[in-house]
Amino acid sequence: MIFAELFITFFVIGMFTIGGGYAMLSLIQNEVVTVHGWISDGTFTDIVAISQMTPGPIGINSATYIGYEVIANSGAPEFLCILGSFTATFAVVLPSFIIVLALCKVYDRWKDHYMFKGIMSGLKPAVLGLIGTAALSLATPENFIDWKSFLLCFLAFIALYFKKIGPFSAIGLGALAGLLLY
Repeated sequence: MIFAELFITFFVIGMFTIGGGYAMLSLIQNEVVTVHGWISDGTFTDIVAISQMTPGPIGINSATYIGYEVIANSGAPEFLCILGSFTATFAVVLPSFIIVLALCKVYDRWKDHYMFKGIMSGLKPAVLGLIGTAALSLATPENFIDWKSFLLCFLAFIALYFKKIGPFSAIGLGALAGLLLY
């Protein structure tokens, strides 16, 4: 039963998320933490941090880790935990695969149509809002408890946005700063 719930939950998340993995995070958090109570806010934050540092899209990585964690929390053996990872990952990717496959068939024909352009111009700000919501949902007291956390967040923003350092450098510097400050 848990596998069916996991599949349906992540399939719906994949179906109704436009804008990629960061836009998906707030939906994932709502479903797995609030609605189902499968994991805690702290565990979700840890999963997001790990998902950002590992190769691949963050939404898919998060689904993989959460699928594993949900089954592991039920006391299942390792093989079933891996199957939970596969279930959540497959479910979150399947809607996008189907939609992109369908769009490939019609894109060339409709790309210059005024209605298609109108839809796309409306989706762009919606995606920005979803990404902003994901960022705000991660700004919990668990993540920002003291002035050091705010300072690191501010410095990371400055370094990434204005100084244009790469993400690998930002992650490495953040880890080093965390070791030195905490």
